[in-house]
Amino acid sequence: MELRAELKYSKSHEWIKEDGDVSVIGLTDYAQSELGDLVFINLPEVGDEVTVGEAFADVESVKAVSDVFSPVSGVVTEINEELLDAPESINETPYDAWFVKVGEVKETEELLDADAYKAFVESEEA
Repeated sequence: MELRAELKYSKSHEWIKEDGDVSVIGLTDYAQSELGDLVFINLPEVGDEVTVGEAFADVESVKAVSDVFSPVSGVVTEINEELLDAPESINETPYDAWFVKVGEVKETEELLDADAYKAFVESEEA
């Protein structure tokens, strides 16, 4: 399981990178490996509001359809349209295959650093 120290993580297995006043959100390496090969993704629209803990997208793998939950609240400022044609890039490079960029970010209290996220994943697997 790859983790990056510069990112924050949620207990629902999304990563978030703060980039100025915008936050970039994607699925963790752990999440994509648990889901298996991704074949479809459904993203929100620019301007949609996202709420911490609520689904903002879904991914379809060869196993099932799974919701993707927002680790923060805010407004979608950009979507990664490349994922619509190449959802498998989430499996190949999960930390480069971002889903959305969110502005007006709030409610970041529940985010974990890499060490805390690793400990959380290990406790779930125990």
